[in-house]
Amino acid sequence: MAPSKKEVAKKEVAVVGSNAVAAIDAAQTLKASKALLSHIKSAAKEQAESSSKRNLLQEANDGETDQIVWLTLTTKRHMSEKARLQPGKILLPHSLNAAAETTVCLITADPQRAYKNIVAADEFPAELRKKITRVIDVTKLKAKYGQYEAQRKLFAEHDVFLGDDRIINRLPKILGKTFYKTTLKRPVPVVLKPKARKVDGKRTKPQKKEGEVNAATPAEIAKEIEKALGSALVSLSPSTNTAVRVGFSDWTAEQIAANVEAVANTMVEKWVPQQWRNVKSIYIKGAETAALPIWMTDELWLDDKDVIADSEGKAEKANIGKKRKNAEEQAEAAPAAKKAKKAAKEEKPKPEGNDDKLDQQISDRKTRLRSAKAKAAKAAE
Repeated sequence: MAPSKKEVAKKEVAVVGSNAVAAIDAAQTLKASKALLSHIKSAAKEQAESSSKRNLLQEANDGETDQIVWLTLTTKRHMSEKARLQPGKILLPHSLNAAAETTVCLITADPQRAYKNIVAADEFPAELRKKITRVIDVTKLKAKYGQYEAQRKLFAEHDVFLGDDRIINRLPKILGKTFYKTTLKRPVPVVLKPKARKVDGKRTKPQKKEGEVNAATPAEIAKEIEKALGSALVSLSPSTNTAVRVGFSDWTAEQIAANVEAVANTMVEKWVPQQWRNVKSIYIKGAETAALPIWMTDELWLDDKDVIADSEGKAEKANIGKKRKNAEEQAEAAPAAKKAKKAAKEEKPKPEGNDDKLDQQISDRKTRLRSAKAKAAKAAE
């Protein structure tokens, strides 16, 4: 069972703007990391032995796959009011993209050739240059990868996508749901423009000369790319649950624990409203494993207004029951009222006929007309 805030009270630190503070226990984190890695390895081994078909995803060494290890942080209230397409970055002690086989696609502002020359410059690190397999500007990206099939091909060709922060807001419309329906390969914003310099103690924007590209030096761009590759990505949405990749199943437990501590503490301090008071629980898990707790709160809500009193709840239920009962009574009484109305209409006496009176009126009128006609004839003579 994960330790509560009371058990780690000795490790509590003051946090500005928070009424309740806490910190995850390093020993519990390391213990959970060891247990999770052991379970993933044993489960993969059992699956390999029981399966008669060859699994192409399994590695040749122990027949196990490198599963992603996730940190899930659950809050009492939403961390964000709306979804953010641009992920936040948390610098990790152990990079998720340290492998030499990692491929990077760099999406830049126009023109493309200028940034290709920067990556090919001698000042740019050779090891990082090998990872950047494609440099493309936003104009050519829109022209070449506007179709869905082309977008899927681009998505499969690279492990990480980096986008110039000046054009990052245009990428969702260009790349569409192929990239943005999941958080796995969303373009990560990087700053490729030159940074402001200090002159006489004041920051001034660098002057762009005619014919020059508004780009930073190769060393500055390389540093920004390395920072993005060495960070965990946090995609915020209007939800109480946020998952972040913190490692792989072929890592050591110490590496997993170090990344978990860095991600958990930074997320709480930077993005969680009211910080530790709003945190409900923190877990780590594999792709197909149960979640192992490393921190849990004692309070299930932030304020008393988040909880409805029992008396109010009962009164509300009573009102709902009363309304439902009245509606049912009205529904039952409707057919009977309809029948009574129809019967009353049928029983209503009809007015008596007056045909004899009408015949007499017609006869009297004819008599008057004949008399008037006779008088007129006699006067004419």
